[in-house]
Amino acid sequence: MPEPENKHLSLRRQCELLGLNRSSWYYRSKPRNEEKARFEKQLMDLIDEQFTLMPFYGVPRMTAHLKRLGCAVGRDRVRTLMRRMGLEAIYPKPNTSRKHPEHKVYPYLLKGMEITRPNQVWATDITYIRLMKGFAYLVAIMDWFSRYVLAWRLSNTLEADFCVECLENALEYGTPDIFNTDQGSQFTGMNFTGVLLRRGIDISMDGRGRVFDNIFVERLWRSVKYENVYIQGYQIIPEARLGLGQYFDLYNLKRLHESLDYHTPWEIYSGIAALKQSIPLIPDGQIR
Repeated sequence: MPEPENKHLSLRRQCELLGLNRSSWYYRSKPRNEEKARFEKQLMDLIDEQFTLMPFYGVPRMTAHLKRLGCAVGRDRVRTLMRRMGLEAIYPKPNTSRKHPEHKVYPYLLKGMEITRPNQVWATDITYIRLMKGFAYLVAIMDWFSRYVLAWRLSNTLEADFCVECLENALEYGTPDIFNTDQGSQFTGMNFTGVLLRRGIDISMDGRGRVFDNIFVERLWRSVKYENVYIQGYQIIPEARLGLGQYFDLYNLKRLHESLDYHTPWEIYSGIAALKQSIPLIPDGQIR
């Protein structure tokens, strides 16, 4: 803080004579890059909210949406931020993404398939998780039949390591017949697919720009964000990791799903629901 030029007058008096608010004396402008990072973080949060609500929004419509909110932003910046967040609109379009030349892309195996039991099909995806002081990426692996979340991990980067760790954790439950992913580099690399191939698991991958090929995980993301992330307003990753752990316990063990005939994912995955249905109810007045 600079010293006042006239040491015989108090700082308050000097500010009064100059017609200044005393708080302005202590103000220090923030570096331009810090302001840019903060602005981009705000844009990413707005993009996340709108994309969660309307996953068919591509760059043009997302740009228009942000401008309607008063954000001075162009398509190039929106495109860059959506790529950083791993977002891609669901409408069919030419394949303009860059694929790693050494990564094999597998065909989609689930079209028209009837899913009738746990561990028949597992699926995974990554989503952007907003924090008050930054952002993180969440990966989860779900059993399609029961909607049970087998494993999840949180990371501050999109490197493949946290996805592989999540996969190895999920495989402690058992081995699925088919494992479905999108074509993201985290899932097409040998570090990830090699784990599946060594277990004899068939690999299925969504078509480009077809988020509904993995619809159950997309519904999970909406639940996670609207029922937990947006409400809690996590500050930092450790806080988010703790809160999400509590939410996934709730989601798996206590949250009733209409699509599961008002059972929990754990009741369906473990077979408890089927056992309950096989036990005849005791009529009123006959409880012994």
